[in-house]
Amino acid sequence: MNDNRPQTAGIAPKADETGAAPDLCTNQPQGDQSDQAYRALVEGLRAGTLRSGMFLSMPMLVTLLAFPLAAVREAVKRAEAAALVQILPKRGVMVMTADPDTTRDCMDLRAMLDLHGARRLLLGGGSLPLASLRATHEALLRDARAPAADLQRRAITTDLSLHDALATGLDGPVLRRIYAENRDRIAVIQTQRPFLADRILPAMTEHLAIIAALEARDLPAVEQAIRDHLTNTLRWWGIANR
Repeated sequence: MNDNRPQTAGIAPKADETGAAPDLCTNQPQGDQSDQAYRALVEGLRAGTLRSGMFLSMPMLVTLLAFPLAAVREAVKRAEAAALVQILPKRGVMVMTADPDTTRDCMDLRAMLDLHGARRLLLGGGSLPLASLRATHEALLRDARAPAADLQRRAITTDLSLHDALATGLDGPVLRRIYAENRDRIAVIQTQRPFLADRILPAMTEHLAIIAALEARDLPAVEQAIRDHLTNTLRWWGIANR
């Protein structure tokens, strides 16, 4: 059961690939720094460094992201607009919670965008790398029966590969931005509800059903397979579908 109360944690400066903490003072334009601070914030959310429900003061966040206060403030405003964090005036920032209602909303939105992208691709004659998607999913399905150390990472990457492919059918920058922001919210949720081997097998089977329907260019079958995947994912997380 998730505890939705604000959490605090000791935070150390983020290190680069060499292990050294980046310099807080740079000569980059403020806009560039704000964009980089936002990307660092999102990466922290995806990696689970910033956990669901965690509370951070602005000084803590500045230290974690290793960017100046002004850039971090702009990044936080952008993250709040994407519903990734909540700004608590004069206190700090709280990371979005992965409660059942939020989880259901995010998964519903992803299914809606999957459906729209699939329709646009099939009705508009678009193409997808279906052979590559099938091969990757089948390989993970085989390997999930004898779990390896990198199975969790591969499961997330493979899961995203199909949803990202369907998102290529989204028409216009607004829908693509909505998809990208929701993708980040689901990444936060997945740090609290990680893939387990007993979910990887049915999840990849559900994805292969979507891929098979796409290969047949059978839109009703694609739509049903996407809805089934949504229902089964929520059920596995113990959340009732609408």
